[in-house]
Amino acid sequence: MNGSERVEADLSGPVAEHVQKVDVGLIESFLSNFKGGDGSFKYKERIRRMIREESRSLPIDYEDLAAYDVNLVDYIEKNPDDAFEAFSSAIREIIRGEYPEHATRFERFYARLNGWVRMTSIRGVMSDCLGKLTAVDGVIVKATPRKSKLYKALFVHALPTGEEHEFWWPPEEREELKDDMERPPYCPVCVGAGVEEERLRYRGTIKLEPDRSKYRDWQHMVVQERPEEIPAGQIPRSIDVVLTDDLVDVARPGDRVTVIGIVRLARSSRFNRVIYTPYIEANNVVVAQRLLEELKFSAEDEAKVLELAKDPLIRRKIIASIAPTIYGMWDVKEAIALSLFGGNPKVTRDGTRLRGDIHILMVGDPGTAKSQLLQYAARIAPRGIYTTGKGSSAAGLTAAVVKDKQTGEYFLEAGAMVLADGGIVGIDEIDKMRDEDRVAIHEAMEQGSVSIAKAGIVARLNARTTVIAAGNPKRGRYVSSESVAENIDLPVTILSRFDLIFIVRDLPDLSKDTSLTSYVLKTHEKAGHVESELPPDLLRKYIAYARRYVKPELTGEAEEIIKEYYIELRKKSAEKEDAPLAITTRQLEALVRLAEAHAKMKLKSKVEAEDAVEAVRLMNTVLERVGLDVETGTIDIDLIMTGKPKSMREKEVIIIKLIREAVNSGEECVRYKELRKRVVDYGIDEEALEKILRNLRKNGELYEPKTSCYAITD
Repeated sequence: MNGSERVEADLSGPVAEHVQKVDVGLIESFLSNFKGGDGSFKYKERIRRMIREESRSLPIDYEDLAAYDVNLVDYIEKNPDDAFEAFSSAIREIIRGEYPEHATRFERFYARLNGWVRMTSIRGVMSDCLGKLTAVDGVIVKATPRKSKLYKALFVHALPTGEEHEFWWPPEEREELKDDMERPPYCPVCVGAGVEEERLRYRGTIKLEPDRSKYRDWQHMVVQERPEEIPAGQIPRSIDVVLTDDLVDVARPGDRVTVIGIVRLARSSRFNRVIYTPYIEANNVVVAQRLLEELKFSAEDEAKVLELAKDPLIRRKIIASIAPTIYGMWDVKEAIALSLFGGNPKVTRDGTRLRGDIHILMVGDPGTAKSQLLQYAARIAPRGIYTTGKGSSAAGLTAAVVKDKQTGEYFLEAGAMVLADGGIVGIDEIDKMRDEDRVAIHEAMEQGSVSIAKAGIVARLNARTTVIAAGNPKRGRYVSSESVAENIDLPVTILSRFDLIFIVRDLPDLSKDTSLTSYVLKTHEKAGHVESELPPDLLRKYIAYARRYVKPELTGEAEEIIKEYYIELRKKSAEKEDAPLAITTRQLEALVRLAEAHAKMKLKSKVEAEDAVEAVRLMNTVLERVGLDVETGTIDIDLIMTGKPKSMREKEVIIIKLIREAVNSGEECVRYKELRKRVVDYGIDEEALEKILRNLRKNGELYEPKTSCYAITD
């Protein structure tokens, strides 16, 4: 929608049904006499606060209007323009009576409606809503920067005599200009003086004075349906929203909002003049301040959730309910369940944010149900988005500055990780993503935000999102003789940000294969109707309740267990001078998050010893499988943190040292045969030598001046 078009276009055709006009006195009586629960005059107090804060907006609660006079609610809904004009006049009269010096501070006061319960879906905004008050829920996906909209223009009519007539347009009976192309057809000062001929003769000398005209802040944003509310197979619907004055910049892309406003029409320039596009002129924008605040829990829902938490086997039931059609994979399902609940995000006094999101990566053979697990996690999460590596770009995952082809305006557009703020993003085939696209999610995974600075738009958006990703080994199947970094085509900067990495193997095992066959056949026999321990809707509410209300704190026992495990592994690394690091602070923080999530699964307020023990077990399982140096048989966390074990780094240093010594002694380069003889004394076999030379050439540390002759790159 173009800001230069008729954004506030008049409705053509029949107007909305008009009920009997409510007396302005009734609205003024409501504002003056309505008493709150404590017996005080609620809106008089709010008006006093509004004056102290030098604001022009007065929040009005729906419940108060309905309790005072139900006809008032119907009137506002069907005649919002008249109602808001009456509210503005009533607020001004009350201020004039008590604080006359503030009555003329603003040209207009606003009644901002809160809690309007008569909601309409974005898909439900149709032609019969025109001119009526509507409330819609959604996610902001685009927003323009703050702009200034001309609403009262000052014109100057210059006469041949040198005299000038100044006047405001539009006339007093109209509040603002229809569009920026509107020009007065005559000089009202001349007409008022009866100079009809001069008006006709000199009307071309009427000029606009833009610097002295009146403007109000203006912003255009696009609100889209929530991802979890989009019907299967449907394209998400969106609606344009126009914000003015103090509503500008109250929300940003990625925020989940309730927009209350009047449905208007704007001419669609893509078609002929009879096609119009609906948009909402916002009266109020209510931002969900807390994650998952938009989920409503009835008393019955809360009772069911609390009753479930008393079940001693509730954790086992939750894990068993994760993708019940998939056989086995208990540790992976437990990790996904923990990531759905998440740890406690924390913000220190200096503003540092400690994330509570638990990121998981699954690497494994094809046909091991990795994609099904991802899709189920995205479906069961209160907020979940599923995407694939080939179908995702950096802009699509994080955020982008987009130029509108019709208007030339720049929009800040939110991507998947911003839209799923507080939820789950499932990225399948993450190894198929382009390197430049993968780099974009670094900040979101660690800091929980997306920073962007393009086309004059500088912004930082919330992306407190849990990432559950899956990838295939670059050789088709997982090679056990190579590390996880060598098996998957992912940079270590991404690998190190995952709290848990699982290797999913498809190995023949007679007893396991027999059970798997029976389970799969039984699933197909039941036509996919596998009974889940917990119904999906109930599990989703349970997860949402835990994420919203449960914030468990570490007990001394839990802290001691985590501390002992961390110190024990570090002690092993310190015993020998050349021993590899087994664990780092990143894994220590991951242990805390896992323990908190384990406590959340039972809705506990404290992280107890059992939670810490399970977190340690899961972390130890991952380190023994993923962090194991296949050459030395020891745990080396550098396999994940740097992509190569300590033993490999030491061998690289030896080879570079030997080549440098030879070059410094006068040789142009060292031939492969000579190098192979020299490294035998250091215990480096031919296979390891070839691998190291290949990696060093790839990294640019070595080059070949001659065939099979190596020199150091300076």
